[in-house]
Amino acid sequence: MKPTTEIQKPLIKTELPGAKAREIIAADAQYVTPSYPRPDYKLVAEKGSGVWIEDVDGNVFLDCNAGVAVCSTGHCHPEIVKTISDQAASLIHMCGTDFYYRQMPALGKKLDEIVPISAPTKTHFANSGAEAVETALKLAMYHTKRQKFISFFGSFHGRTLGALSLTSSRKAQRSGFARQALDVVHAPYPNHVRSQFKDVTDAESASKATIDWIENRLFQTTTPPEEVAAIVVEAVQGEGGYVPAPANFLKELRRICDAHGIMLIVDEVQSGMGRTGKMFATEHYGVEPDIMCIAKALGSGLPIGVCVARADIMDWHKGAHASTFGGNPVCLASALKTIEL
Repeated sequence: MKPTTEIQKPLIKTELPGAKAREIIAADAQYVTPSYPRPDYKLVAEKGSGVWIEDVDGNVFLDCNAGVAVCSTGHCHPEIVKTISDQAASLIHMCGTDFYYRQMPALGKKLDEIVPISAPTKTHFANSGAEAVETALKLAMYHTKRQKFISFFGSFHGRTLGALSLTSSRKAQRSGFARQALDVVHAPYPNHVRSQFKDVTDAESASKATIDWIENRLFQTTTPPEEVAAIVVEAVQGEGGYVPAPANFLKELRRICDAHGIMLIVDEVQSGMGRTGKMFATEHYGVEPDIMCIAKALGSGLPIGVCVARADIMDWHKGAHASTFGGNPVCLASALKTIEL
């Protein structure tokens, strides 16, 4: 499948899945972990171009999920492909935890320019959204010297143990893993359509109910605010049902955080990079987070995650947190080109 500007359409040549696909699916069942939450339809991808995916049997599909919110420039955008190829021909890897290369400060500078944080920022580079969230959690604990977190029902922040402690969207993600790795308490997300509170009739009343719950229930019982390192929130819940935060909700969280010295961490892993009409969903609310997590669409398909924080918050000592592959020059080059496009 070659990049084209011509109008295309789905094309089904075989039964689904086809013979080649069935062979690969059988091998996958024998050799690959069964933990991947794949859907019932069996798509075995072979090629991609723009919004189109071709499977191993030559069937063509319209990809409506962009590789699960990753392919922000479409599949195999020619300029992304060239950038990756050029960088791979020059330097594939030189561990950024031990050495320097120009792509790290270049992307850090570009992120400083585009994130909705007016203060100077610094960036820690990772390989995924979950890793970016783990970084944010460690940073909040380090900076505040506190250990408790507040997250929300319906949230998804990743499946690594720290991020999983925040996640609360599906039972399958947490079943079998015993206690939480971190001290996290969950509050109801202000979803007025499926509210857990009585007398909620609209987004504004849902927001007020959640804020009241945090201030008058959590802070007065199990979770003293002076022990909370951060409140972690998605501006638009993803796996929780694609629920945007009510208009004033993030402003109220910002007020709470400012009053008690709590970090506001906004997870933009799924909602960021232009998916809501602005570069970041947070921008719709006029609120500045202390720490922001970005991944998925940032690399146009290459594995990358970043934790961007106010420079005065990212004040930890040398060796406090690092990653061998985080900030790989090929992935960073793709991210820089993605932002440019």
